[in-house]
Order: sequence, then C-alpha cells, then structure tokens
Amino acid sequence: MSELTPKQIVAELDKYIIGQDKAKKSVAVALRDRYRRNLLEDEMRAEITPKNILMIGPTGVGKTEIARRMAKLVNAPFIKVEATKFTEVGYVGRDVESIIRDLVEFSVRMVKAEKISRVNEKAFDIAAEKVAEALIPSAHKNNTPKNPFEMLFNYGSNREEESEEEKQKEDNLADNRYYVMQKVKNGDLDKQIIEIEIEDSSGHNIEMLSGPGMDQMSINLQDMFGGILPKKIKRRKVTVKEALKLLTQQEAQKLIDMDDVVEEAVKKAEERGIIFIDEIDKIAGKSFSNGPDVSREGVQRDILPIVEGSTVITRYGPVKTDYMLFIAAGAFHVSKVSDLIPELQGRFPVRVELASLSEENFKEILTKPNNALIKQYKALLETEGVNVAFEEDAISELASVAAFMNEQYENIGARRLYTVMEKLFEDISFEAPEMERGSLIITKEYVDKALMYDIKRKDISNYII
Repeated sequence: MSELTPKQIVAELDKYIIGQDKAKKSVAVALRDRYRRNLLEDEMRAEITPKNILMIGPTGVGKTEIARRMAKLVNAPFIKVEATKFTEVGYVGRDVESIIRDLVEFSVRMVKAEKISRVNEKAFDIAAEKVAEALIPSAHKNNTPKNPFEMLFNYGSNREEESEEEKQKEDNLADNRYYVMQKVKNGDLDKQIIEIEIEDSSGHNIEMLSGPGMDQMSINLQDMFGGILPKKIKRRKVTVKEALKLLTQQEAQKLIDMDDVVEEAVKKAEERGIIFIDEIDKIAGKSFSNGPDVSREGVQRDILPIVEGSTVITRYGPVKTDYMLFIAAGAFHVSKVSDLIPELQGRFPVRVELASLSEENFKEILTKPNNALIKQYKALLETEGVNVAFEEDAISELASVAAFMNEQYENIGARRLYTVMEKLFEDISFEAPEMERGSLIITKEYVDKALMYDIKRKDISNYII
C-alpha cells in the first residue's frame, strides 16, 4: 500500500474500468488515507475513521467493479451485500450483523490461503514422502514386479540372513525410498494407483442460532474442542498425482497455526475490511403501510450502528466495525439520497455521481481493459484453434447496438454488452469444435447479419434480454 499513490491507484483501476474518474479519485483517496492513518501515533490513529463513500448512478456503470477492484488492489477483505436482503431485527430474514460475520469469514479464508501458500513447498515434500511410503510396500505383495521400478524392492524371500546383510537391506531401502520420492516429485508415477489415508475434512458441524436476528451460525466442534474429538480417517484409492494434491493440502493445514490465522484475520477485517452495500436506494424512504417498517427505515436504523462503529459477536470473537470502510451504492431513480434517515446520510460524507455510459465508452469497454470482452471471447475460441479478429467497423457497430438497446429498452449499462456479445458468438461458439483451424474475421456485415434482424423486431426482448 505504501508504494501506491492516489494517481497510481487510479492508473491501476483504469486497466479494468472505463471512465468514472470522479469515483476512482474518491476511492483512491480513501485507500491512501488508510495508509496515512497507519503512520500516525496510536492516540491520533484511534480518532481517525474512514470517510465512507456513497456512489450514485444507474446500474451497469461500474460501481461494484470499482469497489471490488480497489479491494483486490490492496489485498483487503471485501464483501458485497444487497440492502434489500435484510430485514429489521426480530423479523424473519437476514440480520444486518451477518454482514460483519460474512466479512470475517472471508478474511479468515484469505489469511489462511496466504499462510498455506507459504508452507506449500514444505507440505509438498512431506506429501511426496508419504506417497513414496505407500508405493514401497506395494512392491512386496508379489514376487513378480508389475512395474519396472518395483525391481528396486525385490530383496528376496530369505529372512534368516546375516545381520550385516539385513543392515545393507535397510540402507538399500532408504536409498530406494529416496529414489521413488524423486520419481513422485518429477511426475514419473502420476498415473500409478495407490491407496492412501486422508483426514475427513467435513468435521463435526452443528448449526446454532445467534444474535437478536436469530441468524444461523455454523460451529465446527473440532475447532471448539481441539484435539479432544478424534479425527475421521478415510482410505481412498487414487492416482499418485491426486494423492500428492490431497496430501499436500492436508499437510499444509497441519503446518499453519489456526489461532494465528484467526487473530490476523480479525485484525485485517477490522482495520482493512471493505463492505459494499448495493441497492441502498431501495430501502430509502418510508413504506406506505400502517404496519411495522420491516425492510426500509427499520433496516437503515439497524445498519446505522454498524456503520457508526460497534462490536459484533462472531464465531471468532468480538469484532469492531469502527475502522471498516463502507461503500454504499444505488441508482436513486425513484428515491433521493435525502430520503435516507439523516443519521445514515451523515455517515457517508463522500458523495460521487457516476455517469451513464456512452457509445464511445462501450467501444472502449470492448477493447481497452485487461479483461475486455473481446479479449475474453478471443481467448475462449483459441482453445478450439480458432483465431478471432475484429475489424474496427465491427467493434463500432457492436457499441452502437448496445447503446441503441439501452436507449430503446431498459438501460442496464455495460451489462448490455454481455448479451450482445453472447448473441453475436452464439453460432460461432456452437460450431467452433468442428470448424477448420485458422482465422475468423468479424466484420460489420457479420454483426449486422447476426444482430440487426433481431433489433428491428418489436419482440427483441426475446433475443437480447
């Protein structure tokens, strides 16, 4: 994080997201402020909380993608939730505190994966040794070896030889074990079938209800009671390649300290967690019924303490939300930002309006980002030996079709490009396995032929959603 200035953060976001410079600038400043806060003395650092962001703009313009990419950029725990999925405490539905529990679970998985990657090489060596141990006894089952390397273990059947010879055999066995282990590591025995013992990862789980909202929370009894409960062991017949994979995972789990994982994950969630609350406009305003306001203002009031800063009880212990960064987003077509309760409005001081995407933006989205749609379809068809190329006019026509569709029907932003591209490549993708290997040029005429007939029809929604 210390190496990324706000301009560099924006430059990284530009690789994946077209336009929306104001929103990129806001999240870049928010990320940099986190770095600045970490450099302060403890007393001052405790006083500085994140400046939460409210993104206002129609669907499909990049709100979620900006938040997701910024979290990935700084390797921060990230979770996206939809405000409409929650209900007021005490009613049937998800409790808003489950947002924090989900974030912590994500953080634990993230930290665990990082720690496992650091011990993976050592775990692989241990796994290779176990596979070699499993292979060596199989050589003694028959006097007639089934595989060439089993010749190494044909020590004869005379068990009453002199002690020096027995010692020599042990030395030979150790040499042979090392030799087999090297062959295992090199992949020479990948297809050999062996029987191994692996621990049952399903564990002893129970579901329990927690919190005022009666949200379900899974508790693993193995985690709770440590080594008191015996671990289940399963025997499986697999290839050497699969055995290596399974045993490496198993040994890596043993090499990491889960207490350290949880401690680091909770701290990471508290200090660097990013929560994206989508469709917040859908819970703005008051309901028109005389009954309890279960899913609008009531939900806002439940979200408020979490955004303000509170402590949520999770299976990993209490978690503080004071320094988590919250990004809320909504189209606000029907409701207004001012329809949110004043207390919640005040907790999102940074307001950013995202613009609708133009035809030129669509053209850039198709070609410029690292994950551009055209690049994706090219890569997919290259696996079938078909090299796809686009003429400039064809790309312009695709952008024009997407913009036209958004104007005439529901404006779904850049998501329209997905349906247009899928329609364009429908026949090509179907025929690709039987097509001749070579190049395929997508022209403007091909785009017209594939799309324009449907566009002129009144019932186009049956073809391009």
